[in-house]
Amino acid sequence: MELEATNENFATDVLGSEVPVLVDFWAEWCMPCKMIAPILEELSGEYDGKLTIARLDVDAHPSVASDYDVVSIPSLLLFKNGELVRRHVGAAPRDAIVEIFADQI
Repeated sequence: MELEATNENFATDVLGSEVPVLVDFWAEWCMPCKMIAPILEELSGEYDGKLTIARLDVDAHPSVASDYDVVSIPSLLLFKNGELVRRHVGAAPRDAIVEIFADQI
């Protein structure tokens, strides 16, 4: 499942999720963000029910990015049971993205 994360739904849909959530902190102008977007979309379908992939536009929702000290994008943050358990900064190939969450699902 792919989710559009916002300031308003972050606590309920990300922190309150029953499955781990990989949040992609991105912006429209970020080319590396655009490079990994198709990979994340593919993984979203592949791991449906085991993992939620959320995208949070840092320009539209800067307070959440600030709360988690996101200063470079793309940043992929993995949340499980309401806690931040892993962080990856920068674009990455598919296998490296899977490694971020594989042992948490």
